Amino acid sequence: MLVYELQDAGGIDSLKLLERPVPQPGPGEILVRIRAVTLNHRDLVTLKGGYGSRQKIPLIPVSDAAGTVEAIGSGVTGFKPGDRVVNGFFPNWLGGDPSEQKFSGTPGGRADGVLCEYRAFPQRALFHVPAHLSDAAAAALPCAGLTAWSAIVKFGGLRPGSTVLTQGTGGVSLFALQFAKLCGARVIATSSSEEKIAKLRALGADATINYRTTPEWGKAARALSEDRGVDLVVEVGGAGTLNQSIRATRLGGTLAMIGVLAGPADDLLLPLVVMQQLRLQGVTVGSLEDFRNMLDGIALHRMQPVVDKVFPFEQARDAFAYLASGRHFGKVAIAIG
Repeated sequence: MLVYELQDAGGIDSLKLLERPVPQPGPGEILVRIRAVTLNHRDLVTLKGGYGSRQKIPLIPVSDAAGTVEAIGSGVTGFKPGDRVVNGFFPNWLGGDPSEQKFSGTPGGRADGVLCEYRAFPQRALFHVPAHLSDAAAAALPCAGLTAWSAIVKFGGLRPGSTVLTQGTGGVSLFALQFAKLCGARVIATSSSEEKIAKLRALGADATINYRTTPEWGKAARALSEDRGVDLVVEVGGAGTLNQSIRATRLGGTLAMIGVLAGPADDLLLPLVVMQQLRLQGVTVGSLEDFRNMLDGIALHRMQPVVDKVFPFEQARDAFAYLASGRHFGKVAIAIG
């Protein structure tokens, strides 16, 4: 089989296309013919060795895949060759609170990932794909989809009529917008591009803010919520956007902390976190139980993930470069075979 392997921490140019033997499924394992994968910001960090000693080198990168069952090992039940499947992000986190052991074995980081033609998975880490989804759409779910689900549904405490603020147009933010609308919430979405703002409105955003022309977008978001403040911010920027998110959030509201895309900040408004009794909730994807719940919700509502562009397998490096450019609206996918 063909695989892309990261041989050192030299970035996109360090990805090499190689040939490896097709793995065989052991007891309790399923061999999957990978049909599509999608990229996350995490994958760009991995290419540069950003996870240090926790990262495997050499490494087959990328964590999120959908495909078809090729073969099953002894003891496997509930799956058969030809079934369409998608993998969970944390194969050892069945449910409950996280732990170091449950975080182990993550594809594309501590273990080889899915940028290859075949991969064997433990049965517990695979789920049937909702019938209405394409392979690329299903592959968008394991990391970005579940992260947004955890922020909105598991930790968000939303009720119909709640107000949510999302940042930008990456995969997590668009999933958060979609899940928030399914919960009956009002969504304020930000972007620096008027073209993308139009797409956000078409996707269901109730109000939008151009953060380039409105640098004090936290105050603008508060004004759009009748000066009460939003109930939940899906914070993907990190320290560089946190001050504006704090200003946007209501007394007793929640900031779901997910990413660090916006870089550092000099003076964080930590006193306001105390004075407004805000809750800072870290979100690291979710468990396999959470993933099953999300799949059930997506199937029930026939929700369609937003896939911006699908690259062929031989242009995988171009897909990484496109993600790094920030031009995407939604997920970047790679079709395999």
